[in-house]
Order: sequence, then structure tokens, then C-alpha cells
Amino acid sequence: MKKILNSITKVRFQDCDPFNHLNNSKYIDYFINAREDQLLENYNLNIFKMANEEGLSWVVSSNQICYLSPAFIMESVLIDSQLIAYTSKSLMVELRMWDEAQSKLKSILWTSFVHYNLKTQRPENHSAQLSKLFEDVILPVEQPTFEDRRNYLIKQRNAH
Repeated sequence: MKKILNSITKVRFQDCDPFNHLNNSKYIDYFINAREDQLLENYNLNIFKMANEEGLSWVVSSNQICYLSPAFIMESVLIDSQLIAYTSKSLMVELRMWDEAQSKLKSILWTSFVHYNLKTQRPENHSAQLSKLFEDVILPVEQPTFEDRRNYLIKQRNAH
């Protein structure tokens, strides 16, 4: 089972600022949309069906993002993602935005999600089936903090 998921999307006009760059606030939309599509395509995990049928989903509890290089209007970008940590009630996902050739890193996002019961409005433990999936696909990173990870990826980028 793949641990790093990726997909390509195009930066749209309505999401750009007057400099023809993807607006800072839109990066998160692009990341989250890509991750949702990747989960469905690669793990057959339909989070919307799960929310509707089981009343369970995930809510974002925090985001850490850095912008390294602009994404331009109508540019095709590659977004990759991986589960880097999980607990009985939470997930931590790293997402990276690259140029289409995956040679220029544009942005990095760490998002924390809490598994949430929509009926009780309270955090919920992951099912055994979800925990098994997470165990199979987790790919931790060596850097313990977002800042350390950012610095590591920047050094890797500059080394090439």
C-alpha cells in the first residue's frame, strides 16, 4: 500500500492574487482537496460517505504552513501527502506542493486532525479498521518539529 500519495492539479485564476500567485489562504484548500481525492483513490476511504452514514469524520485542530516559492496562475502543481503520526483520536499529515516535475518545492503543510463524532459532538476513537490502515500507511519523518522539518526540506532542496 502506498505511503506517499500524490496528485496533480492546476492553479486557477480565481484563487490567485494580483501578482498571479496562488493566494496564501488558498494553499490550504488545495492541500485538503488533494488529500481528500488521494484518500478515496488510493485507500477507498470516502470521508464524506463516512460522515453521512456513520456520523464520523475529522476536524482540523491545527495547521502549520510555510511558503517557499510561489505557485502561479494556470500552473500544474503536484501535491503529495503522507500520514506522519497518529493516536487513537488524531492524525498528523504532512503535505507538500511542488512544481509538476517535483523539482521545486513550493509549500509545506502539517495538519492535525481530530477524529470526531458528529452526533455527540465529541472526539471519538478510531475504529480497529482505521487504526489498521494507519498502521499500514504511516511514514514518520525524522524531524520532531515543523521548523526542523522545514529547514531539512530547504537544505535538501538547495542541495540539488
